[in-house]
Amino acid sequence: MAVSRLMKYLRQDRMPQVWCPGCGNGVIMKAFVDAVDKESFDPDRVAVVSGIGCSSRVTGYLNFNTMHTLHGRAVAFATGVKLARPEFKVVIMGGDGDMLAIGGNHFIHACRRNMDMTAIVFNNNIYGMTGGQYSPTTPFDKVASTSPYGNVENSFDLVNIASAAGATYVARSTVFHYAQAVQMIRNALKHRGMSIVEIITNCHTYYGRYNSLSKPQDMLNYFKTSTVQISKAKTMSPEELEGKIVVGEFINVSSETYTERYERVRERVLAAERGDAE
Repeated sequence: MAVSRLMKYLRQDRMPQVWCPGCGNGVIMKAFVDAVDKESFDPDRVAVVSGIGCSSRVTGYLNFNTMHTLHGRAVAFATGVKLARPEFKVVIMGGDGDMLAIGGNHFIHACRRNMDMTAIVFNNNIYGMTGGQYSPTTPFDKVASTSPYGNVENSFDLVNIASAAGATYVARSTVFHYAQAVQMIRNALKHRGMSIVEIITNCHTYYGRYNSLSKPQDMLNYFKTSTVQISKAKTMSPEELEGKIVVGEFINVSSETYTERYERVRERVLAAERGDAE
């Protein structure tokens, strides 16, 4: 694949990027622009919104309509963009901490409303930018700077949260499974409704170093050997699935979106105003 065809989607004057060597964030960014290119979307009709964190720096490098916003508030800003410009493809990019901790309330309500947006969640199981603290997705008993003897909390399962909250497309992949991740992003961008793509990525600088996976290749090999496709997972026992990463499409249904309902209300208001005028 000629990488040169993707360079038009990047702000090359912002390079080199600030991510650690070997970080999976660059893989996800490439998967996104690859998906946009394959679907031939007009970059001028795509808006990408991020909050704060390592992964949220992605909007600085993407040559689209972009907003680098407040910590945990990317979904709220993106909702405003979608209501103002419903014809746009609106994409939210953020990490597990930004999206599920301080931004968790916005995340679940966007799913509940079935907003016609796509959220790509970079899940590295830790707070990478601020010093390696454990995040909502850090697995139980894993080490972080704020859990040096092991995390005592159970972790969130983003797929379960998004599905239960009402998202109509929910999928998970890893940075090792690049082709699968691209296809899932393509499917999410074409989907009408709230679409969630969780991509498990590596922070070897913190999570890996604290948990005996200190090199990028160590974490990629872990993703390779620990991943189970959803079709196979359905035939496995809970004991067999312990410690595994289940990937695939979990939800893909059609349902009326918030934007469509909002437009009907707007039309009723306008009709009422015209009636009053008469």
